[in-house]
Amino acid sequence: MMGCFWCCFNQKRTNRKKGIRDFKESRQDSFPGFSRGNDSFRRSYIRDEIAKYGKREISSQYFTYEELSAATKNFSYNNLIGEGGFGRVYKGHIANKNTDIAVKKLDRNGYQGNREFLVEVLLLSLLHHTNLVNLLGYCSDGEQRILVYKYMPNGSLEDHLFNWRVGELKPLEWDIRIKIATGAARGLEYLHNKADPPVIYRDLKASNILLDEEWNPRLSDFGLAKLAPTGEQTHITTKVMGTYGYCAPEYALTGRLTRKSDVYSFGVVFLEIITGRRVIDCSGPSEEQNLIAWAAPLFKDRRKFHLMADSSLEGRYPMKGLYQALAVTAMCLQEDATKRPVMSQVVSALEYLTSGQNEEQPTGDGDSSSEE
Repeated sequence: MMGCFWCCFNQKRTNRKKGIRDFKESRQDSFPGFSRGNDSFRRSYIRDEIAKYGKREISSQYFTYEELSAATKNFSYNNLIGEGGFGRVYKGHIANKNTDIAVKKLDRNGYQGNREFLVEVLLLSLLHHTNLVNLLGYCSDGEQRILVYKYMPNGSLEDHLFNWRVGELKPLEWDIRIKIATGAARGLEYLHNKADPPVIYRDLKASNILLDEEWNPRLSDFGLAKLAPTGEQTHITTKVMGTYGYCAPEYALTGRLTRKSDVYSFGVVFLEIITGRRVIDCSGPSEEQNLIAWAAPLFKDRRKFHLMADSSLEGRYPMKGLYQALAVTAMCLQEDATKRPVMSQVVSALEYLTSGQNEEQPTGDGDSSSEE
């Protein structure tokens, strides 16, 4: 059974004490006065809030609009490297530091605005992990809302999974795919279990996973993140946000958000990594347009697991590794949230998968096809 592989990693987790929730939930939803007043008030307000909630351990720099305009050659189209719900992202260069940067400029007509901007600045001033983006600074000159990150030379996971045919990219090798999945899982584990305050990411998708020069992934775009429930709380209820196809079914139906919502989203992304298919793709045959629906019957028959491997791999993957990766994916995609693993278990499973310790273990006869 699929559970036979999974039970190797279902060990007791050490209970980690959570810090005081000094960054209140209400602060994420309402920042009185932030959108009004003169520029000096707004600038001082942001700095005061960051200093307060970041406990004065702030590494983010304040940039002027002129500095970022110069760095991006006046936000030239030639420097444009991406576009999302927040706005456009440009590559820039700070000459006096000889540093390449990614500059995310808020689209004032977009659906994300001041709240998301401030949430991201506050959270990334608190959160520090090798698998999260490194926020270098921000700008709030006038009506401008801009975030500045360390530049990731390999772009996003989305580029390499779905857009490689239209550029000069090559399809990702199996080992790199597993490395990316493992790093993304570690980032979520940090947010859920080790961050203070703990955080639910809420927007995991391939376009939000950025890749450095060594293919290490970093989670980006924290504008939709929420503080995780602590103590006796089991969930938080909030407006459903995120990208269609990645949201956990219970969250999409009820607005009840838990850490297991992120686990489901991870399962979706991991299935995309394995298959090279988008979760929603209206260009394909009708029976293949929804990735989760297409994969569901295949999960039940180990003999069909090879059909879920990305054809661009051309068979260059370990069969047992494929089975075990799909076992992890299926557990994350359980409709019943209580049956999904926690992220620490997912990380343990993926680390085991990449360690080589399982090379001599038999795959079994049909064991990987169970969803229990």
